[in-house]
Amino acid sequence: MAETEKSCCAGPGYASPQEAIKAPREKVVYTICIYTGTGVEKPDYLATIDVDETSDTYGQVIHRTEMPTIGDELHHMGWNACSSCNTDGSMQRKYLIIPGVRTSNFYIVDTATDPRKPTLFKTIEGSEIKEKTNLSAPHTVHCLGADIIVSMLGDAKGNGPGGFLHLNKDFEIMGRWEKDLGEMKFNYDFWYQPRHNMMISTEWASPNTFMPGFELEDVASGKYGQHVHFWDFENRSVAQSFDLGEEGLIPLEARFLHNPDSTHGFVGAALASNIFHYHQDNGEVQINKVIDVPTVDVEGFPVPMPSLITDILVSMDDRFLYFSNWLHGDLRQYDVSDPANPKLTGQVWIGGMLGKAPEVNGVSVDGAPQMIQLSLDGKRLYVTTSLFSTWDNQFYPSMKDNGGIMLIVDCDNKNGGMKIREDFLIDFGKEPHGPARAHETRYPGGDCSSDIWI
Repeated sequence: MAETEKSCCAGPGYASPQEAIKAPREKVVYTICIYTGTGVEKPDYLATIDVDETSDTYGQVIHRTEMPTIGDELHHMGWNACSSCNTDGSMQRKYLIIPGVRTSNFYIVDTATDPRKPTLFKTIEGSEIKEKTNLSAPHTVHCLGADIIVSMLGDAKGNGPGGFLHLNKDFEIMGRWEKDLGEMKFNYDFWYQPRHNMMISTEWASPNTFMPGFELEDVASGKYGQHVHFWDFENRSVAQSFDLGEEGLIPLEARFLHNPDSTHGFVGAALASNIFHYHQDNGEVQINKVIDVPTVDVEGFPVPMPSLITDILVSMDDRFLYFSNWLHGDLRQYDVSDPANPKLTGQVWIGGMLGKAPEVNGVSVDGAPQMIQLSLDGKRLYVTTSLFSTWDNQFYPSMKDNGGIMLIVDCDNKNGGMKIREDFLIDFGKEPHGPARAHETRYPGGDCSSDIWI
């Protein structure tokens, strides 16, 4: 076992993925809630949700941490510290870094002082970020030891390719993290595996393209990505890029396996509705399609409908891959014990445009499974239904008036299989200021889409 995995949990994370799996069960979760694009003139907020089955407030929003600005479109968030700085006893997993993709504002939220009532600690103005780095539209936030790097989808004017913002542990702007973007045209998600000096980044589109909504002709015009990029992590430069072609249109979420000695990982190509597996073999990166979700002919839809794979994750034990099909409406579980040969082991339907599950637990679903977050022990998958405000309004216009939902899907992490929990549903259509959309979820103790081991 590597030296870093032998260490005690002196810092803010876990000594190994195996230790993370045994961590105490989550009692609350934090979920991004969006008023941007709904017509409700209120700021977006962070909802604290009680998920302790022994609690009197189980299945309820128990606190709302409202941001100071209207129109941020809070999207993805990340921790100031994770298992990558586990051996640093001076660090604490205390702050959620919550950026607004439209304003480029960053909100630093203290979740440790009172985990049930997070408070705003600091704001970084988007105008300052644009001025100092010529970057805008933040997306993925990753802890990097004591520092933080964030993928930024555009320049200050909303054009590609964007780049990476570097913050120090005090949330001061250090500048741009990358030294060379290579041939990168767009940016989106990223994940790094430091023991192999590897990082992967993916491509959506420039903010000026995706923010107004989806236009099919923009794909033919080359305004959406189809490349993934593998980086020389230490030198902060692109080492190799892969053109995935039509079978890899709009590669969004990327995930390495959690085992820090592994080079294996997966990328979900949203529009092409395919999953690609990648790994390093004798120093060379190999990437191949391993899952293909067929399109479906739907009356009134202009082309055969793709499933639109919008979020993926890997269980902490690297046994199962999960992903959501936001147009079709299903959520899938695959056994990836052999990463090159995934086996479908579970599937549930939640909303979607195929009409297979218009209601779940007695509530009409406006949208479909989108953001997913798996408990550290691999038994509970938290699912929300909003993708992005203008895309929600385009494909699921009723969500604007009815809001989003959160469900729990119970997962069999031994034999495979999934089942929607019948006693849990958060209806964000009934929020105090009006219907809200729900997006990404995080746990106070870390989660499957943030912790990395050095």
